[in-house]
Amino acid sequence: MKRPYEIPVVFRIMPEEEFQQAIDQVVSWIENSAETDLENPGTVTKIDRNRLGRRRLAYEIKGQRDGWFVLFYATVDTRHLPEFELNLKLYDGVLRYLVVHDLPVKAKKSAKSSKEDDAKNEVAAEEPSEEQQTETVAEEPSEEQGEAVTEEQAEESAE
Repeated sequence: MKRPYEIPVVFRIMPEEEFQQAIDQVVSWIENSAETDLENPGTVTKIDRNRLGRRRLAYEIKGQRDGWFVLFYATVDTRHLPEFELNLKLYDGVLRYLVVHDLPVKAKKSAKSSKEDDAKNEVAAEEPSEEQQTETVAEEPSEEQGEAVTEEQAEESAE
């Protein structure tokens, strides 16, 4: 089953030709599989090289202080992911990567609205209903409460 993924990859700093070859290598891993049962394991829908570009890393990774950040958007068969991740892990040009399931825009909005609905339901559950409010008002005072009121009234009238 194919699913959309967002794959941010941090490449080591290298000359432009090698960098382009590294990007092409990652694309070929997404689109081609060594396994024979997968004819079309995935397709790259978008490559975003300029969004983050070259950045300083928070800490040194494999002796590198800077890295090229590239976002790959792809539709990949879930059976192909372990092979793809193994290739990324073993490739020297890749410092870090992350494969994230990319939800469609409608699903993101519906997930957000369902969280809001859940919050509204929780608030409604905490507040007493109108029937519960009227029941508490309609309750008759017990004999002890009635006596306490009359004693208080007596004290006030005596003063």
